[in-house]
Amino acid sequence: MSKDGLTGSEIVLRALVDQGVDTIFGYPGGAVLPIYDALFQQNSIKHVLVRQEGGAVHAAEGYARSTGKVGVVLVTSGPGATNAVTGLTDALMDSVPVVCLTGQVPTHLIGNDAFQEADTTGITRPCTKHNYLVKKMEDLPGVMHEAFHVARSGRPGPVVVDLPKDILQGIGAYQGPEKFSQTKYQPQIKGDLSQIEKAVDAIAKAKRPIFYCGGGVVNAGPRASQLLTEFVRLTGYPCTLTLMGLGAYPASDRQFLGMLGMHGTYEANLAMYNCDVMINIGARFDDRVTGKLDEFSPNSTKIHVDIDPSSINKNVSVDIPIIGDAGHVLEDMIKIWKARQCRPDKDALKDWWSTIEDWRGKNCLAYEPGAKVIKPQQALERLGAAIKGREDVFITTEVGQHQMWAAQFLPFDKPNHWMTSGGLGTMGYGLPAAMGVQVAHPDALVIDVAGEASILMNIQEMSTLAQYRLPVKVFILNNEYMGMVRQWQELLHGGRYSESYMESLPDFVKLAESFHAVGLRATKPDELDDVIGEMLEVDRPVIADIMVDKAENCFPMIPSGAAHNEMLLGPDDQVEKPISEEGMVLV
Repeated sequence: MSKDGLTGSEIVLRALVDQGVDTIFGYPGGAVLPIYDALFQQNSIKHVLVRQEGGAVHAAEGYARSTGKVGVVLVTSGPGATNAVTGLTDALMDSVPVVCLTGQVPTHLIGNDAFQEADTTGITRPCTKHNYLVKKMEDLPGVMHEAFHVARSGRPGPVVVDLPKDILQGIGAYQGPEKFSQTKYQPQIKGDLSQIEKAVDAIAKAKRPIFYCGGGVVNAGPRASQLLTEFVRLTGYPCTLTLMGLGAYPASDRQFLGMLGMHGTYEANLAMYNCDVMINIGARFDDRVTGKLDEFSPNSTKIHVDIDPSSINKNVSVDIPIIGDAGHVLEDMIKIWKARQCRPDKDALKDWWSTIEDWRGKNCLAYEPGAKVIKPQQALERLGAAIKGREDVFITTEVGQHQMWAAQFLPFDKPNHWMTSGGLGTMGYGLPAAMGVQVAHPDALVIDVAGEASILMNIQEMSTLAQYRLPVKVFILNNEYMGMVRQWQELLHGGRYSESYMESLPDFVKLAESFHAVGLRATKPDELDDVIGEMLEVDRPVIADIMVDKAENCFPMIPSGAAHNEMLLGPDDQVEKPISEEGMVLV
């Protein structure tokens, strides 16, 4: 610190401390060495050295999603910033609050193609909620504080602050967050009461209702999930969740129909198709949920609660839009429901549940357990049995078949315990995300459910686990294929398996050992429980290589471009669509 003030780097760190930051995920380089020098001289913030900047952003995502806090990333200019782009896009698609600090060449060199220069603000503009290039020292404190406000407020998302090296080395005055409380960005939190009253009227009159909820409920905090559970139980109506919303409503509750969408349950998708009132809270009608748009829930009154105005009527036209925070809107809905002494139509609801129970009777997640070969579903069922009843379990996933099986077979009763890449579908997400979760929850059990192809995308982060003694468990469902690619090639491309076979895989047991971790392997069903048990007992990083059926496909499945009532339940399924007199699909 100079007698005339603080360096820009010291201002950055002071701002981080005042914003409640205790951990940064980063990788040093020339442009950000002033910040690293300032980090060396303080003890308030822990720095986790990743092995590649993409891993830093995913780790910050895992940290953020498991805590509800803003994740923080620090990378250098040029390739440091460009390596972070995939993670930033992932965070934008899945509404994860992240502040990414990027180094930049000195201001007088910007635009000169200087060493490790990149147009970071230009490159990241489409993949961030907002970004800043700090050109004046006096702007630095305000930009830092506003970045956190923007990242965590409204629909959360990633924010980039690009920091030229001369700004970091310059001298300036620090101002705390209280000086910048009145920012221009003030998203609407409370919903319009008249719209909420309309929604409650429609909900009360429903004959075949369904709650369809997403990640917006999780993002609104634990209280929002509690309110959702209270309201769903008050009504007695069925509830389904998106991939990003798992945990927002307890999976163990009988009113939960499972996940919906492309690999959702039969009962959830048919209930969505046949409902007469849909209560969408915190979901954005993405294509993996809606399927064929003009046949999506064709006869329903649609209620949509979302804090992001741009999500309303973006993909699906709705009848009762409500802009606001899911928690606040649910609170008002419950108050109005109770004040009006609303009661559901008992006879209609009984008939609706009877129909849903018939669909449930299909047991759409059933599979034939392997006698000699491990089925992937079987592996996850045994894992689920082993962790049942534990409060401290966090699950991350990579992307592919294993991700969908994990969503189907691992039950989540609480929010913030399920971390996966939904919107962008980023292979390589799970391992660094698990690393971030473990940093945030050092005593918890953190498991990354992985595929053998996806885990190799960021396998270098095993080195970070070793350095910081983070006992993350990697549970690989190894079918020696890019499984989801192979499945689509089988079902949609005539079985032409173009470049989807992994014929040069490493020995994952030896690979684990080379990273100072424990390597385990199961090749037969009767080995599963012992391997899982040992994996959970070891207080070190583990890679468990579970050799599963190479040809198993993930069902149910709605083919791309099909409607919810055109589900495939198995490899030989031919879907028929008999229609009742009331117009309901009875498949």
